[in-house]
Amino acid sequence: MSLTWRWYTFSEFDTSTLFQYLRLRQQVFVVEQNCAYPDIDDLDVVSTHLLGWLDGQIVACLRLVPPSLKYAEPSLGRVIAVPAMRGTGLGYQLIDQGLQGSAAQYPGMANRIGAQSHLQRFYARHGFVTVSDEYDEDGILHVDMLRSA
Repeated sequence: MSLTWRWYTFSEFDTSTLFQYLRLRQQVFVVEQNCAYPDIDDLDVVSTHLLGWLDGQIVACLRLVPPSLKYAEPSLGRVIAVPAMRGTGLGYQLIDQGLQGSAAQYPGMANRIGAQSHLQRFYARHGFVTVSDEYDEDGILHVDMLRSA
């Protein structure tokens, strides 16, 4: 699997790429998870976005929210591997790439995420530790997790 990874600021998106990216997020976070919530928010404009490309299609993505906007630390979020590629290790590659980008953009800083509770073991494999009780966010149980710098 020969993936191409690319970081984008919001202003660097061309309209076709932005459409594909936001459509994928809508398909997963709103339709697949049956969760009516505002996926597109003001954090998109100030975040950087990592897209994984395979054969001209986005197959993985996440956004990196700068520190002090959602948490004191930078935060990976909106993490997606397309359904057809789940179970291939793509999600692990995505998080690895995201953490590398976070370290490059915010050297020496930890990373905090709001993870869906059922994904705690997945994120723990990347060094994240659960630091909160479960809480409901848009009808889905979440926990906060922290990864040291």
